[in-house]
Amino acid sequence: MGFARACSVALVGVEGVVVEVQADLEPGVAAFTLVGLPDKSLVESRDRVRAAVVNSGAEWPQKKLTVGLSPASVPKSGSGFDLAVACAVLGAAERIDPAMIADVVMIGELGLDGRVRPVRGVLPAVLAAAEAGYEQVVVPEQTAGEAALVPGISVLGVRSLRQLIAVLCDEPVPEEPADSQGRPDAMLAGLMIPGTGLGTGLAPAAARGDGHRPDLADVAGQLRPRQALEVAAAGGHHLLLSGPPGAGKTMLAERLSAVLPPLTRQESLEVTAVHSVAGILPPGEPLVSRAPYCAPHHSATMQSLVGGGNGIPRPGAVSLAHRGVLFLDEAPEFSGKALDALRQPLESGHVVVARAAGVVRLPARFLMVLAANPCPCGRHTLTGAGCECPPSVVRRYQARLSGPLLDRVDLRVEVEPVDRADLLGQGGRGESTEVVAARVRDARARAAERLAGTPWTTNSEVPGHELRTRLLVAPGALAAAERDLERGILTARGLDRVLRVAWTVADLRAADRPDASDVAVALELRTGIQRGVPMGAGER
Repeated sequence: MGFARACSVALVGVEGVVVEVQADLEPGVAAFTLVGLPDKSLVESRDRVRAAVVNSGAEWPQKKLTVGLSPASVPKSGSGFDLAVACAVLGAAERIDPAMIADVVMIGELGLDGRVRPVRGVLPAVLAAAEAGYEQVVVPEQTAGEAALVPGISVLGVRSLRQLIAVLCDEPVPEEPADSQGRPDAMLAGLMIPGTGLGTGLAPAAARGDGHRPDLADVAGQLRPRQALEVAAAGGHHLLLSGPPGAGKTMLAERLSAVLPPLTRQESLEVTAVHSVAGILPPGEPLVSRAPYCAPHHSATMQSLVGGGNGIPRPGAVSLAHRGVLFLDEAPEFSGKALDALRQPLESGHVVVARAAGVVRLPARFLMVLAANPCPCGRHTLTGAGCECPPSVVRRYQARLSGPLLDRVDLRVEVEPVDRADLLGQGGRGESTEVVAARVRDARARAAERLAGTPWTTNSEVPGHELRTRLLVAPGALAAAERDLERGILTARGLDRVLRVAWTVADLRAADRPDASDVAVALELRTGIQRGVPMGAGER
């Protein structure tokens, strides 16, 4: 009787569970049984592993073979268990020393010729292995850079099963010929789902066009929306841009992700893990260092926004925009069910998706930007433009953005049509993305210094209780906000969000704490009622 075990990782959402792959050989009729709650792609690994072992020059054991995946109660899917299954079988057949593979985590798909193909989700899988105390992992050569992002773990990248057998048996490692140059590497096909990177802004520059990165200086005029964009980036506040078609709402939203500061190391790992599982991590770029940008079409379903799918739920748009920007263009055209599903992640920074196959918690701390027209034809706010929408149609169209959803939006700005002077450049170009991003970084640094020792890093994350008890504004600064609260213009949540925006405005002008003018700016940005104060970050 022969027995051996290796380890692999099963992904549940973006979290990993270490799975022990056990192989047992017994005398009897040659058969291969795979147990442990595998899915269809994992059941098919029996044929892939057998062909890969034989074509790698090893002998397949002609005995009764049972491979168990433990714990058996965890659903297991995908082809990433092939490498661990093959090594466990070879260990049970004594081709490999079982002690050499007992504490090694192996992740990878096997081709019929024995080559090791990359799979999605390598980073969260290696993170789970490191948290479980494992120190050695074996991954496909193409994803070794992604696995090496996890500190304190030894990574071995292999190109074929033959190479791995040679390493484990201390034999000369054979050379594997590289594919022919001048054509795409077919081995990378399992890493990135075609087309998914385009909607998130993470596709290579060549796929997006000529590689030109949008700049805020390209936006003609729009001083107030530009300043609201700066406040949103500095404090992580959600933004609603409303105005007629062609005013520049989409241009502004597309430039927001470049204004955001670069991701920290921990944030980069979080974003990379989500994108690796979703299959939108570009090959050759193992670490996402800048804020992602996700702009789903208004026909997107609720499952595509918050996560879902058959079996274990997969990340949706809110998770793909984690630590970045989620832009919903033509927001009233989204279904009300899909929009209202955003309420929980807007408050908590994560989304919990419950399905029959299991409950998954996905990260979803994003900056939401909504763009909306005033009516179906878009000309309702234009003087003499000839809007023919009846008042009832206008009200019904604007009501598609529900009150509870809008109550979670800190900044609401009207984007006016661009006049001739601004459009022809007679008013001069506005500030560039680089200049605005520098102010945003300084403001975030001041907020991080103030919030040191707390679980929050930006003003938008601070709870209302802290704002009212520990982080106090200047005396008398809340008088206008309190009057709006008594009149019903503000809700209790709205007052907390006004305080958060006021702190961001104060950070942008390098003040110690907000005064009455900062609160007035925050109230104007939220309610749209003119307060007679300048909007510039440094003006007073």
